[in-house]
Amino acid sequence: MVDVTGHFGMALVFAAPAWMIWGRRAALGFTAFTLVTAMLPDADLVLQHVLPISHHGITHTLVFVALGGAVGGAVASTYLTARLNAHRWIRSTEIESETVFVFATAGLIVGGVSHLFADILSAPDIAAPLTPFWPIYSEPVIVDVIYYNSPVWNYGLLAVAVGLHLLLARYERYPLETRYRIGSRDGEDARDDGADQYRASRTD
Repeated sequence: MVDVTGHFGMALVFAAPAWMIWGRRAALGFTAFTLVTAMLPDADLVLQHVLPISHHGITHTLVFVALGGAVGGAVASTYLTARLNAHRWIRSTEIESETVFVFATAGLIVGGVSHLFADILSAPDIAAPLTPFWPIYSEPVIVDVIYYNSPVWNYGLLAVAVGLHLLLARYERYPLETRYRIGSRDGEDARDDGADQYRASRTD
């Protein structure tokens, strides 16, 4: 396992493609969902005091991450859909609860998977190896190329990840059109044209 800094850095790396799929607001939202579950698998550190589980056990599996993401996505779609549609910062046509569910679930799962990936790269060191594909494949998956307390990996990864997000935020692109796209391409193009016309009028 890496420390908390490294896990947040890895989550940011995994969330980076959001900038190439959605606009700035949606990419920030997806990244936020990803960071929420960046430490979720380590819930076993608390649960092991009341349940017969061990660190790097059941909570460090894709099954747990997927279930946790689905539950979180359902909660988000129930309680956030109306708020998102009413928020003045959301520049979109009406967002459906199905879209919020898929969007939130994907972000939450990506965050959990990033945690598993980081732990596979560093375990076993001070903790046991992971069996992320349980119950389909119950053998440990070991790569172990970094060490838990390595400042280069932990702080370096976080710095690189933040820099990557800043770069993508500056040069955002929208290459994909899917049914789960938040807002319409035409609406974004119209706003961009309006902004360009406004800037042109200011320089005249």
